[in-house]
Amino acid sequence: MFIQLDDIAVHAEIAGPATGVPVLLLHSLGTNLHMWDPQAEALARRHRVIRMDMRGHGLTEATPGPYTMDRLARDALGLLHALGITAAHVGGVSIGGHIALRMAALAPDRVLSVMACDTALDFGGAANWQGRMDAVAAGGLAAVADATLGRWVLDRSLASSKGLRRMLLSTDPAGWLGCAAALRDITGEEVKGRVRCPTTVIVGDRDESTPVAAAQAIHAAIPDSKMVIIAEAAHIPNFEREDAFTRAVLAHMKLATALPDAAAEAGMAVRRHILGEAHVARSEAALTPMDAPFRDFILEGVWGRVWTRPGLSFRDRSLLCLGILAALGHHEEFRLHVRATANTGVTPEEIAEVLLQVAAYGGVPAGNTALRIAKETLKEMEA
Repeated sequence: MFIQLDDIAVHAEIAGPATGVPVLLLHSLGTNLHMWDPQAEALARRHRVIRMDMRGHGLTEATPGPYTMDRLARDALGLLHALGITAAHVGGVSIGGHIALRMAALAPDRVLSVMACDTALDFGGAANWQGRMDAVAAGGLAAVADATLGRWVLDRSLASSKGLRRMLLSTDPAGWLGCAAALRDITGEEVKGRVRCPTTVIVGDRDESTPVAAAQAIHAAIPDSKMVIIAEAAHIPNFEREDAFTRAVLAHMKLATALPDAAAEAGMAVRRHILGEAHVARSEAALTPMDAPFRDFILEGVWGRVWTRPGLSFRDRSLLCLGILAALGHHEEFRLHVRATANTGVTPEEIAEVLLQVAAYGGVPAGNTALRIAKETLKEMEA
């Protein structure tokens, strides 16, 4: 998709359930959103994964440089706003990782957590960048391609390494130069002491561009942050160390989205998410000493210990509930869970498919009655 943000048309891709927790992934200098392909596929099984080509990269427009890190961070925040996403977990590699940190510093209420991967507080200033920028200005990205790939990967013969090289050579030089200027001009002071959200710092043990020491500096600057070192990994581990890097990303998300330890507290959080705040408020207001023990049993045993398990998404569990309740003829609960589809992402078309399955294996009368109730409930929800 393409979205107009201020002065540029941004290219972005979205995958995963619409009701999933949003995760924004930001790529490195000279690549594009496809550098996150393996991790995006894994995350999209449970999360709403948003990827964007940053300014001057991939299919996003390039504007004349130089760019600033604040500008790049506001591009990403603008994309979230345009998509109607109030807050997201944000991960990035290299410049993308620093953009994620800058987003958390600029808009702490918009960033739920950060995965700062193979990045740094500062990138060495003009001494590290001006020569490369002059070379690209004179000879295009081919002038730095070999040296860049040597920092990105350990094995240049891999198909993925060749793909990364193609990403670099297809990048608009104006976009590369603009973003390189942003890296050149940062000092690290812009984010120190300003990132308070859960953060995992991930780095390859053979990263020469942003070495382990740079990751340790970020780790030390962010209270309660965690650090993961990936063995035999260079600056871009997404493909070359796909399994280890994906495990680190998934581990961060599991920790960052973990429900409270207490089953009752976790159950209430899920119950409110699935059934809606209004329904739960009405139910709690009507609670009596007679049904309080039953509420506690359901809250802890069902919502707190079954719905919170990671093996199935909320959407999958919603589909299962609809089928089971329809087949057993529990019509009041079935109606309740049809209403809950507004929060679980199950569509009317999917409800119809479930009820065909119920009719085939649970009996036509059960499926027919449930279909009538579903139609009535969905019509009420539209009113």
